[in-house]
Amino acid sequence: MTMQHDTEVLRPLAERYAAIAALPIQAEKRKLWTDHFSLKPTRVPILATYGMWNVWCREVFGDVRMECQDPFLRAHERGLRLRLFQHEIVGDDSIQEPWIAMGASLKGGGGNLWGVDETLHASGVEGGAAAFDPPLKDWADMTKLRMTHHEVDEAGTARNLEKLSAAIGDVLPIDIQRTPSYIGFKSDISTSITKLRGMEQLMIDMYEAPEEVHRLLAFMRDGILQNNREAEEAGHYSLTSGQNQAMCYAGELDPPRPNSGPRQRRDIWGFCAAQEYTLISPAFHDEFLLQYQLPIYAHFGLIHYGCCEDLGRKIGLLRQFKNLRSIAVTPVADVPLCAEQIGTDYAISWRPNPTDMVCCGYDEDRIRRIIGEGLTACKGGYPHIHLKDVETVEGDVTRLTRWVKLVRDVAERVWAG
Repeated sequence: MTMQHDTEVLRPLAERYAAIAALPIQAEKRKLWTDHFSLKPTRVPILATYGMWNVWCREVFGDVRMECQDPFLRAHERGLRLRLFQHEIVGDDSIQEPWIAMGASLKGGGGNLWGVDETLHASGVEGGAAAFDPPLKDWADMTKLRMTHHEVDEAGTARNLEKLSAAIGDVLPIDIQRTPSYIGFKSDISTSITKLRGMEQLMIDMYEAPEEVHRLLAFMRDGILQNNREAEEAGHYSLTSGQNQAMCYAGELDPPRPNSGPRQRRDIWGFCAAQEYTLISPAFHDEFLLQYQLPIYAHFGLIHYGCCEDLGRKIGLLRQFKNLRSIAVTPVADVPLCAEQIGTDYAISWRPNPTDMVCCGYDEDRIRRIIGEGLTACKGGYPHIHLKDVETVEGDVTRLTRWVKLVRDVAERVWAG
């Protein structure tokens, strides 16, 4: 009865989504993002993204709001509802692709990517911070580290595919993604090394134990490269494996499509960041991170760099990436300073502060002023606006709808002026 019930829940959602994914506007958005990331003049693309890591999203799309009883199918129910919400309510420039993604079951990984547990102690406050409990308390603990080899649990993957196919496989193509564990934040080194060693301790180590830091960085670089190489040799990268925190399109790359067959890293986008190095000097950022990221991301066709870190003093360093195409300009960054350095060489992924946009009241005059000033600074370049890290909308999800419409209006006025 559970499977029948869950299928009855999923099929109408999948049918609604399939109809949306087939609309002509999706092709228009693909062209918009392809031109934008090909550094051609376009209108300003606008994104508003969110997920279950955000408090308001857990309230609206949490388990108690879902109807499927099976946890695996419930996750896909949630994914479909989030996509429908994105198109029907938010109305941004996100592309709704005509397939549903299903990640393969990977052996290992999770919070144990390096053979030791990367533990966080939560504050106990909903949406609150968490503290690292680094497992490498002494450099001798490095002997405990092990990299994660790329290995897919094909039997587990087949069981999940059979279940999802039985429910909606005739409504939407199911894209099986065998992308390796070391990708995105899990391959940028910055995220994991801080969990392994601790934020403050890592800063001290750069002065007191530089040789040991370099040894750890080299071990992580080599482990990531080996994992990625294993996945590539297995034929497990595909055209939907790319990441860039936006839409993975560009004229130089084949567009995403489901079950594309084996591709190499040079065929897709790579995503790299260094959030934990925000307060690290440019010189130390280069020595103790960038030089180890460069060989990892050299294999990708194009890359985006940055998430929430201020890169205003480090853009010159990033030019070492020969395949760099997009740079994050974050809420704490000086937008004019970044835009001046980026110029027309890269796309600008500007992330205005969500607190100013929708989290603490909804002040249209404030939004118009901030967006207008920021876009004026970026004029002549290739910016897109990305509202992210929205922890609360104070119970009013219509703020997202109104924000997209308002920002689109401001962008049209600035670009036309």
